[in-house]
Amino acid sequence: MTMHPNIDLIGDPTRRRMLTLLAVEGEVCVCEFVAALDELQPSVSRNLGLLRDGGWITSRREGTWIHYRLARLPRWARTLIEALVGGGVPPDALRAARIRLAAFQGRPPRAAASGNAEPAPTRRKLLRAAA
Repeated sequence: MTMHPNIDLIGDPTRRRMLTLLAVEGEVCVCEFVAALDELQPSVSRNLGLLRDGGWITSRREGTWIHYRLARLPRWARTLIEALVGGGVPPDALRAARIRLAAFQGRPPRAAASGNAEPAPTRRKLLRAAA
């Protein structure tokens, strides 16, 4: 089922960076967002809750971890996220977040069922745009 996201939620720069990071990483947990965005956990959790309630993201539980990913979005929302990856979020900010995320030693393991073993075609396109 395709969600109908609340566009007002992406007025916040932290939430735009979160959506962009999800677009290029596929799936991210709270602790990874904290490390990548250099934000406090309560702020990250609050913004994730708003994005989830607003229809932008979904979550799944794996043991004690909650992993977030982009929801099934309508074309206009996917286009908007592609624009964020393509420069709507400053490339230096995205690059710095991805470097911090890669250096983060507390990343949880992901089961093969998470879908991150091989990027989907759209995700591959976004990864190239973010490089």
